[in-house]
Amino acid sequence: MVTLPLPDDFDAWRDAARGLVADGVPPDEVVWQVGDVPGDLFAAAGGDAPAPRHDSTAPALKVSRAFLDLARSAVLHHDPERFALLYTALYRLRREPKLVEDQADPLVRRLDGLAKHVRRDIHKMRAFLRFREVDEVGAARFVAWWEPDHHIVRANAAFFVNRFASMRWSILTPEVSLHWDGAALSQGPGAQRGDAPDGDPIEDVWKTYYASIFNPARVKVGAMLKEMPRKYWKNMPETALVPELLATAQARESGMIAQARSSIGGNAQAAWEALREEAMSCTRCHLYRHATQTVFGEGPVSASMMFVGEQPGDQEDLAGHPFVGPAGQVFNRALAEAGITRDETYVTNAVKHFKFEPRGKRRIHAKPDAGEITACRWWIEQEQMLLRPKVTVALGATAARSLFGKAMTIGRERGRALTLPGEGGGTAWITVHPSYLLRLPDEAARESEYAKFVEDLRAAHALIA
Repeated sequence: MVTLPLPDDFDAWRDAARGLVADGVPPDEVVWQVGDVPGDLFAAAGGDAPAPRHDSTAPALKVSRAFLDLARSAVLHHDPERFALLYTALYRLRREPKLVEDQADPLVRRLDGLAKHVRRDIHKMRAFLRFREVDEVGAARFVAWWEPDHHIVRANAAFFVNRFASMRWSILTPEVSLHWDGAALSQGPGAQRGDAPDGDPIEDVWKTYYASIFNPARVKVGAMLKEMPRKYWKNMPETALVPELLATAQARESGMIAQARSSIGGNAQAAWEALREEAMSCTRCHLYRHATQTVFGEGPVSASMMFVGEQPGDQEDLAGHPFVGPAGQVFNRALAEAGITRDETYVTNAVKHFKFEPRGKRRIHAKPDAGEITACRWWIEQEQMLLRPKVTVALGATAARSLFGKAMTIGRERGRALTLPGEGGGTAWITVHPSYLLRLPDEAARESEYAKFVEDLRAAHALIA
């Protein structure tokens, strides 16, 4: 049996493990224990430490930095088998020097999982621990209570010493307490929740500030709970405000929008007109050299629904308006059948200049490439931020790529609401481009796909309610 002094003592484990490996002791003959508490039950229990069987001819074991980093994290996990698992990996490294690189190995996967949980626990302590001031003769002291999932407190000490070097503080946990007096760090026995203060005068100021900067329009409850689970709320004074702030978020957001619209008035329209004027002289990519003009978006800046196509076609390039050619006629008819009035929507394209190949006197549409889509994405982002539509419909793969900044598969993403990235945000809906319907080979296919297209528009429109 190998007894370690502390549950997070990496150095003691490493020294013992080195000797055991040098003596050729297999993992199933070693029992690891922390102090007087029965520890790792990975191997058979009982007995003294295995008898040495050192092989003087065996080369010294060298391990990679990757294994040391993995071990330093995994050893902090609360799993009672952690020391035995690490020793098993160390023992295997003699014959499998690249073991740590094998992510398919069950032992490596398990150790990686332990290390990942530890790193997350360390991050949460750094992010959510809160100090509270206590009265003390001579100088102020700040005390914090924390309940870690793993043995991370001592490993995290240097972070808090560096971050709060000028403060006198104590961190109390059930396992160990840390005390910093401004010059030296000491540790003491574990504590109880009642040993830490519940609040201080500064918290009222902090709560007022937090409530004032809380933006209901940017609240994403799922993402918030993922990054800041409820178990940490009791450690932070501001989280006492969160339930009420969330409950009133929708009403506050509506008030913000109403106030903005009433106070801004025509500013959004003026901003859009300035943006359109700037786009008329766009040279962000080479397409401007051969196109007749920039074809910018059209529609009210108050529109709740925004449609994004691929690029202007031949007729759009000549007219200077989006969706006025054959595909535009299909689009208008489908909108009407879906119960949508085009005059109440904003219609634009991912690429603002016509890309084509000359064929005699004709100009044949050519699909924009990734570089051209990226170059023109800035305009779409500005339109999104000005309008902030509730729903944005991507008509085709080019539009979807422009909105999401990556390739999107229509067949996989079609028919479900998606969340757009960026400040404009809002809900996205992906469907086909109307020109796709014109290219179908037979009448039956065109009618079937057209009906699906109308249903897509109807479903996207329903998301506004």
